[in-house]
Amino acid sequence: IQAAWNLKTRALTEMVYVDEIDMDQEGIAEMILDENAIAQVARPGTSLKLPGTSQGGGPSPAVRPVTQSGRPITGFVRPSTQSGRPSTMEQAIRTPRTALTARPITSASGGYVRLGTASMLTNPDGPFINLSRLNLTKYAQKPKLAKALFEYIFHHENDVKNALDLAALATEHAQFKDWWWKVQIGKCYYRLGLYREAEKQFKSALKQQDMVDTILYLAKVYLRLDQPVTALNLFKQGLERFPGEVTLICGIARIYEEMNNISSAAEYYKDVLKQDNTHVEAIACIGSNHFYSDQPEIALRFYRRLLQMGVYNCQLFNNLGLCCFYAQQYDMTLSSFERALFLAENEEETADVWYNLGHVAVGIGDLNLAYQCFKLTLVNNNDYAEAYNNLAVLEMRKGHTEQARALLQTASSLAPHMYEPHFNVAILSEKLGDLQRSYTAAQKSEEAFPGHVDTQQLLKQLKEHFAML
Repeated sequence: IQAAWNLKTRALTEMVYVDEIDMDQEGIAEMILDENAIAQVARPGTSLKLPGTSQGGGPSPAVRPVTQSGRPITGFVRPSTQSGRPSTMEQAIRTPRTALTARPITSASGGYVRLGTASMLTNPDGPFINLSRLNLTKYAQKPKLAKALFEYIFHHENDVKNALDLAALATEHAQFKDWWWKVQIGKCYYRLGLYREAEKQFKSALKQQDMVDTILYLAKVYLRLDQPVTALNLFKQGLERFPGEVTLICGIARIYEEMNNISSAAEYYKDVLKQDNTHVEAIACIGSNHFYSDQPEIALRFYRRLLQMGVYNCQLFNNLGLCCFYAQQYDMTLSSFERALFLAENEEETADVWYNLGHVAVGIGDLNLAYQCFKLTLVNNNDYAEAYNNLAVLEMRKGHTEQARALLQTASSLAPHMYEPHFNVAILSEKLGDLQRSYTAAQKSEEAFPGHVDTQQLLKQLKEHFAML
């Protein structure tokens, strides 16, 4: 038994990368039994859980805002990739339930929207199809009917268990030679969280029939397993078999963007535009990258291209207004924001526009207008941490110290991943003589943004002061 145990532990150390972690035999046995176990400490540049470890030189939070999961705000909302990993349940619940930030883990199951038509609506006499009475074995022997029935169960009814049972019976009837059923079984396993089983099904389907969709599904599995490098290699192998396939190039660009390698992501988005010059996601992401690279005039060209293509929404006019302001085209700034307010579909979008108008007001020196804009931001969205922080700065300028401190505490509790509220609390406390609170806040600021020079200087001054005491 001991020899077999040694063999298992030796095989484990060859397969799984564990970086200097002391584990007892019980912990090793647990990892052997868990097929979804991954390395506890990922190597730099190989994990999406620690985007700060990227070797691509990602943008700093001082230049480009980041989500709760530590990734830069991209030019295109992708809810599936923004499911952040909050450290505590309280933080997950407190996170705003929007696609604009990292979504809480409790809302992950709500992302599957059922497809429905008028003929499939619930009848007064009962449901369109009563799944509990279906003889799945009988329908699995009719391939054409089985495929339509599977899609109804999976997409409309969202009943993964029955869909998986039907797919298993159908692929058995097809003698495991139909690649389509293997893909459907993989989709069911993915929805159930059985990622290793899903990987086996997708790989088997790829051996029988090389399809772009199957490659994309398999890459989703690897991303869920936190293996972005494996997904990148898979996409690049797919490009060798399907040269110029836009979805594969776009998938590579998304992964690089999630790993904070913005320069490589921009290059791949440009490759996407070489193949399809009307690709909205690529245009928007390149535009936002130019904007945060201090090139608002070039970003303006990309957003104007989107406008020419017929994209007409609040987000586009909001971005146009910001680009016009920073490119010093003031005649178009306010009209763009006015159009954005008119097109806003919900209060969160309205809050974003008012927040940006507040920045415009600060830029032109009208602090009273800025104060009103930030107040209107909080009227529309009471969880807007950035607005609380900026209101606190305006209150400090007026000499209202207690109000400023209360606003900063609210901002830091709503968005602990932002460094600005912590740093402002540290500065305010240091001016008031509360050195202990200033030191604690400065440490939180350094944890959120290690490269912030002002925070490091403040910590150095406080340590020198404590040494003198």
